[in-house]
Amino acid sequence: MLQLRRLAAVPLSIGLAAAASAQGREGRAPLRSAPITAVSYTVAFTAANGVDRALDVTMRFTAAGRDPVLLSLPVWTPGAYEVSNYARYVSKFGATARGKSLHWDKADPDTWRIDTDGGGDVTVSFRFKADTLDNAGSWARDEFALFNGTNVFMYAEGRPLDFPATVTVRTEPAWRVETGMPRSSATTWHAATYHELVDHPFFVGRFDLDSAQVDGAWLRLASYPAGLATPARRARLFDQLARAIPKESAVFGGHPWTTYDVMQIADSGFGGMSALEHENSNVAIVGAQLLDEDFVPSVYAHEIFHAFNVKRLRPADMYPYRYDVMQPTPWLWVSEGITDYYADLALVRGGVVTPQEFLGTTQRKMDHVAQLDPVSLEDASLQTWLHMTDGTSDIYYDKGSLAGLALDIQIRDASDNAAGLDDVMRDLYQSAYRHDRGFTADEWWGAVSRAANGMKFADFASRYVDGREPYPWTAWLAKAGWRVTSDTTREPRFGVSLQGDSAGLRVMQVDAGGSAAAAGIQPGDVLTSIDGIPVSDPAWQGWRVKFAHQEGAPVAIGLLRGRRPMQITAKVKLATLIEQKLEADPAATPKAKRIREGILKGETRRPPK
Repeated sequence: MLQLRRLAAVPLSIGLAAAASAQGREGRAPLRSAPITAVSYTVAFTAANGVDRALDVTMRFTAAGRDPVLLSLPVWTPGAYEVSNYARYVSKFGATARGKSLHWDKADPDTWRIDTDGGGDVTVSFRFKADTLDNAGSWARDEFALFNGTNVFMYAEGRPLDFPATVTVRTEPAWRVETGMPRSSATTWHAATYHELVDHPFFVGRFDLDSAQVDGAWLRLASYPAGLATPARRARLFDQLARAIPKESAVFGGHPWTTYDVMQIADSGFGGMSALEHENSNVAIVGAQLLDEDFVPSVYAHEIFHAFNVKRLRPADMYPYRYDVMQPTPWLWVSEGITDYYADLALVRGGVVTPQEFLGTTQRKMDHVAQLDPVSLEDASLQTWLHMTDGTSDIYYDKGSLAGLALDIQIRDASDNAAGLDDVMRDLYQSAYRHDRGFTADEWWGAVSRAANGMKFADFASRYVDGREPYPWTAWLAKAGWRVTSDTTREPRFGVSLQGDSAGLRVMQVDAGGSAAAAGIQPGDVLTSIDGIPVSDPAWQGWRVKFAHQEGAPVAIGLLRGRRPMQITAKVKLATLIEQKLEADPAATPKAKRIREGILKGETRRPPK
């Protein structure tokens, strides 16, 4: 999953609750349902459901024996590393068999225990509240709904998750249904296992749908609300992805899907963009005003690469997925960070961005990491579930992406550009995913070492993955023909952190040593004008140019404190700013140039003799 402002273990080969039985829930004996077969689900979303912002869900199955059936809902959605407890959105739960209501109660907060009165065919129904605009949630409008399988598809607690199931969607005749799940009929879809069942989100209602052939398969774009993704926008996105996707597929020797769905919700109240990966689709939420921004194809390239790295290739301690508890791993720097590195590579290799733009993106990641307190990649990966408040909650994206670049450079340097990080990803894809298991730490570093002509990476892992040491960019970048240059400038600064507000610019933080603090500006104040120019006019930012050489000069500032308008005079204070720039080194060696071109083009080759 990617959001913009956004334990080595033994592989598991048993079902969800069988795995849970090793520890139980809160120290109690593990729960185990009577076995069930012939599982099917119906999800109803009609015009009436849209008004109510709710889904009506029915589950049918055949229960064996006289023991109770225990049905659970997941507590999280893979890729969205947070506990969401979807059971809290359930109401009007009921169960029937042979025309009679069945007795039920709760076995734990997310598990319903049903007395089937001797087994046989059982029908369970409930209403699910769909008012959460979240990639991993369910969200309804009058004529549209998104729902995720983890929200609405129950499973038998303590039983293997390899059961097949069908899904029927009941909706208005004129409305569409879109999902990446294989279709059985006009209104029915099927999945071979529970893992596949919950890995295919649904769009239902009125939305645009377009498709194009990309890399030998159908790429479909479903976009809500209808009409917002104009033909020009759709054509531009298709062109960008048509250039990026083949570069991602080439890393693994081909793509694993016959169709791929990009499922986009544009909402005017959303301030950025976030997206969540699935095995042959992704769901993105983007601010309606941001559809033309350059980061949009980058987010989609990230999610599409996840179809390889995470949905198929992933660490052993996340294989298979569990749905009853959070599933932390120290490897998100690979799953998310290196995925982000490959999103950048796909765009530059496909010609969507220039090499200079690729370096600009990399520089911004370096700046982001430098601004935060040091944190190890493993620690950042493990603690993402906590939603850290110190700014490091998702640093494994940018810092992990940079670790991917560092490994790529060192592999290519050690092998004289005969191999790169692409070879590591392809090696593990074949040796782990193709054998239906996750990779271990030994297998990861072993693949890195093999690609690097036997070079050992224990020191790299200790210092830069488990450790918190700063990356030695000067030495690393030189091996790939790049360098970082610095430019020092003096610029007027008030010493405040600002955030846009409906009334102006809200002061979030005040530097105690800055001119704003000296003038009496406080956190919570809303700046309305600078040097007589309203902050609603972009021209207000020209004050920095006007006062560039006038330290101590007075600047008039209009503000609101609460509801009271005020005028304050602050004195110009010049700050020394050091701007760093990542660029190609004109003095790079021939070997470094080959490595640089190899990274940017996705090529490996030995120099001519």
